[in-house]
Amino acid sequence: MKISQLHQLFLDSSGISTDTRKIKKDSIFFALKGENFNANEFAEEALEKGAAYAVIDEELKGENKRFLQVEDSLQALQQLASFHRKHLGIPILALTGSNGKTTTKELFNVVLSMKFKVVATVGNLNNHIGVPLTLLSMNDETEIGIVEMGANHQKEIQFLCNIATPNYGYITNFGKAHLEGFGGVEGVIKGKKELYDHLKDNNKLLFLNLDDTLQRQEKSYPNTFSFSSSEKADIQLKYFREDSYAGIEVDGEKICGQLTGDYNGTNMAVAYIVGKYFGVPSQKIVKAIKHYSPQNNRSQIILKDNRKIILDAYNANPSSMAAALENLNHMEGSPKIAILGDMFELGSEAETEHQQLVEDYTASPINKIYIIGSNFYKTTSNSPKIKKFETFEDFRIWFQPSEFNEGIILIKGSRGMALERLMELL
Repeated sequence: MKISQLHQLFLDSSGISTDTRKIKKDSIFFALKGENFNANEFAEEALEKGAAYAVIDEELKGENKRFLQVEDSLQALQQLASFHRKHLGIPILALTGSNGKTTTKELFNVVLSMKFKVVATVGNLNNHIGVPLTLLSMNDETEIGIVEMGANHQKEIQFLCNIATPNYGYITNFGKAHLEGFGGVEGVIKGKKELYDHLKDNNKLLFLNLDDTLQRQEKSYPNTFSFSSSEKADIQLKYFREDSYAGIEVDGEKICGQLTGDYNGTNMAVAYIVGKYFGVPSQKIVKAIKHYSPQNNRSQIILKDNRKIILDAYNANPSSMAAALENLNHMEGSPKIAILGDMFELGSEAETEHQQLVEDYTASPINKIYIIGSNFYKTTSNSPKIKKFETFEDFRIWFQPSEFNEGIILIKGSRGMALERLMELL
């Protein structure tokens, strides 16, 4: 079947489904494959549950005119998304980076929604399946699309750009994330910059943080819109903090929202300049940023009894872990307590990075550090403030409520550690 024909069926459908547990009536079901599943086996079930068609890439028993045979279901999904993106012809703002992608994407969304009908990546659907699904969730009413792009190896961002063909782009930062797949920090930089390479090759616009020395190298490119607290830029601003909350001062306005950590000041700043670039009134930008509240275990501040809990358990890498600990260092109040889980996907650097983190914060103002996971358990330290646990269950068995009945508590670790489970104990 030609993609143009599939696209017409898509326009007449209720959207895309990829999970038989969440079938939308009159949708098109794509039978995708993974290491442990083959959705071709559930194509008939998808039709029985209300799907209009099922896209399959294997010969199935029996004939059904609602089976749409293709060579590869995933490639068909990606090609359909690319075709649909060209059909819509709307501005697409793409972003990637090592840390802060989802928070920045959410800030872009709330700011631009003050003026436009916006569709943005839901959650972290930012890979080779998530990006196509995001594009296919847009329709003729959508005025601006925001596409988050994640990657754990080189050429992945390039591939996603070829599907989404963004008009605008922003990189949050270059940090120590997915070192195993990228082959080190230099590989991370090269991989993330594939977004800027794509934009420059097509004469599109880069949003640039000139306070970032690596991004500053792109300032010679003529099609940029920049911001900085120290360099000459299109928009000048200043950063400040109120207790643990990040703030920016721009255009004579002080903006302090509900985001903790200096790193979120940069995220707020780029949301402000994106809003300005697209003509959102300043007062509406300010309102959107001030009212945005982080969710899903990302820098959430939870006040509980005599404690301020910073729940930042969605993900972690050496860069984001160090930033979160620095923020805890500078927060007002005591005692300061950190509960940290292993950082994943570091490859051969795992032992070094976990040990370095322990050494860097042994002498910090943090009063107690509890480290959980096999990588942290291998680290060495003579500090009485550090207590190690090989597994979460070991910590649960040991848990003493009196150790955590006051102060500021940071919870941070990689997704696989699921440290949000600590909230049941705290």
